[in-house]
Amino acid sequence: MYVEFSGTAEAQAQSRRDLLLNSVLAALGIVLLLSVVMGNYRNLLLVLANLPFALVGGVLAAMVTGGNLSLGSLVGFVTLFGITLRNSIMLISHYEHLVEVEGMAWGSDTTLRGASERLAPILMTALVTGLGLLPLAIGSGDPGREIEGPMATVIL
Repeated sequence: MYVEFSGTAEAQAQSRRDLLLNSVLAALGIVLLLSVVMGNYRNLLLVLANLPFALVGGVLAAMVTGGNLSLGSLVGFVTLFGITLRNSIMLISHYEHLVEVEGMAWGSDTTLRGASERLAPILMTALVTGLGLLPLAIGSGDPGREIEGPMATVIL
């Protein structure tokens, strides 16, 4: 006698393994491409330093709403990491612009000016994303939203 999971449980486990494998491969490719584009490993580390903060926020959101790590929430984490990387790249590239083009010295003045000039665009993209996903997150328990509900919750 032995236990064998099949049907929905087997398909969900296989989907989760496939998503994790593809996510790891994509993450390696992204880090490789970012290192080529940035050229400076210090800037690459600054961009990647934001990912743990996004992970903590997504895990807290998943735990508050039931703590279920489903396929939809895993897709939400992938999306959340993409949004976080995009915002970090926007900020770092603006810092580079201030230093290289406008001739500012790298320091606290450059950091404050760059952050204040990029705050509005980053907040606007986050606000639009949040408002677009809010209906999905609110109705995440409704039938037919097994994937989109947890995904929207993690992204929010």
